[in-house]
Amino acid sequence: MTRAFDVAAIRKEFPILSRQVNGKPLVYLDNAASAQKPDTVIDAIANQCRTSYANVHRGIHTLSNETTEAYEAGREAARDFLNAPSVANIIFAKGATEGINLVASALEGTIQAGDEIVLSVMEHHSNIVPWHFLRERHGAVLRWVGLNDDGSLDMDALRTSIGPKTRMVALSHMSNVLGTVNDVADVARLAHAAGARVLVDGCQAAVHLSVDVQALGCDWYVFSGHKLYGPTGIGILYGTADALAEARPYQGGGEMIETVSLDHVTYNEAPHKFEAGTPPILEAIGLGAAIRWFQQFDPSNVQAHEHKLYERAREGLRGINGLTIHGEAPGKGSVLAFSLRGAHPHDLAQILDRYGIAIRAGHHCAQPLMTHLGVSATARASFGIYNTEAEVDIFIDALEKARGMLI
Repeated sequence: MTRAFDVAAIRKEFPILSRQVNGKPLVYLDNAASAQKPDTVIDAIANQCRTSYANVHRGIHTLSNETTEAYEAGREAARDFLNAPSVANIIFAKGATEGINLVASALEGTIQAGDEIVLSVMEHHSNIVPWHFLRERHGAVLRWVGLNDDGSLDMDALRTSIGPKTRMVALSHMSNVLGTVNDVADVARLAHAAGARVLVDGCQAAVHLSVDVQALGCDWYVFSGHKLYGPTGIGILYGTADALAEARPYQGGGEMIETVSLDHVTYNEAPHKFEAGTPPILEAIGLGAAIRWFQQFDPSNVQAHEHKLYERAREGLRGINGLTIHGEAPGKGSVLAFSLRGAHPHDLAQILDRYGIAIRAGHHCAQPLMTHLGVSATARASFGIYNTEAEVDIFIDALEKARGMLI
C-alpha cells in the first residue's frame, strides 16, 4: 500500500536529523555522497544480530535458515526494485565499485589490444579506473564522449564513438555532479546494434528515478545501498542472463563453487557464482529493509518533492553574485554543483558547517569532469527525501554569509 508523502513524518524516522552541529540544527545536504538511515534499517540490522544471526545457505540449523531467508529477502527486494526478471540476475557486492570491477574483470579473459570501451567525461572514478586496468594490462582503448554546454551528453559524439571495435559502453544513468540524466535506453540500442555490452552506473538514479532494467535494455546495472538510505558495504549488480553466462567468476572461494577436487573445479550458477565467501549478510538485510521502506512512497511524489527543493535552491543561488551553477540539462536530478568566484569550495563547506549545514566540496571522484568544466573542484548540495524548503532557505542564507566572509 502506498504511503502518504509527509516530510515531517518522514524526518521523525531518521534519528540523526534531530541532532545539532556546532549548536545549530543539522541540515544534511550531502545525500549524493551518502544518505542517512531510517529507524527501520537500523532496527533490521540490530534485531537480526539480537535474535537470529548465523551464516547463510549451507547451515542446517534454525538460525542459519532464518538468516538465509532474511538475506535472500533482500535479494528479492532488489529484484523487485529494478524489475529484474529473476533473483538470479541480482548479485550482492560490497558496493557499486566492486560491481563495476567485477564486470571489468569478467572482460579480462576476452579483451584484446585495440578493443574499445566508450565512456563519458561525466563518469565517477568508479566507472573509469576499472576500465583503465584493461587499458594498462590488455591494450584496450578508452573512447571519451564529451558534453554539451548545459551538461547533457553529446549524443552525436556518442554515436560516432561506437563502432565495430566497441566492447563496452559504460555510462552513468545520472551524474553525481551535474545531475544530468542520460537516455540509457537509447544508448543501449546504439551499443547493441554494434555488438557491444552496456554497463550503467545507477548510484544516483536508483534514488532519484524509477528504474526498470528491462525497459532500459542494459546488460549490467549497478547501485550502492548507502545512497538509498541503506547501510554501507552493500551494493547490487544486475546482469542479464546472457551477460552473466558469458562472465567468468570474479573471486574464488566458498559458495561460488559446485565441486572442488585436487585437479578440477566446477562453478555454481548465477548469482552465487559471483559471491565468493561469507557475503555481507547484515548489510543485505539492511538494504532489503531500506528498499521496502522506500517503496512505500509513490516515486512521483518523491521526485516532485526533490525537484521542488532543487528549483528553490537554484533560484536562490542565482541571486548570489559571482556564483556559477554547473549542469542545467533538461530533466536533471536534484544535485546542485556550484562555484563561487574568489572562494575555494573547501572554504565554503567549512563555513557552512559552522551553521550546521553539510555539503560536499572537492572533485567528487570526477576529475575528468572537473577538467572539462575548467575547475579543480566544486561545492555540491544534494537533496533527499527528508530535506525541506526551510533547510534550503537556511542553506542559501548561510551561503550568502559565507560569501561575505570570503570575498
